[in-house]
Amino acid sequence: MSAWTATARQAANLARFSSSKSTSASSSQAASLIHRRSLAGGGDHHGPPKVNFWEDPLSPSKWKEEHFVIVSVTGWGLLFYGGYKFFTGEKKDKKEEV
Repeated sequence: MSAWTATARQAANLARFSSSKSTSASSSQAASLIHRRSLAGGGDHHGPPKVNFWEDPLSPSKWKEEHFVIVSVTGWGLLFYGGYKFFTGEKKDKKEEV
């Protein structure tokens, strides 16, 4: 379904572009209808390649950014949960009735 929609949209843009070549104002308008992939090309890859955190667990500087965030948030969560469990603890004054 989306392939038909994309094809129809491309044909409509091509028809607008070819029919508007006669006037300069229309051609500038048609040029603005042509889609350009300005920033969709990925990113500039500078520096060493990033790896998954399980491939090199002792070097966080080499991890992918999203893996660093997941591991960091998980670590903070475990720290807070451990502190909560340590300081609240279980009550030792349990009374057993027979």
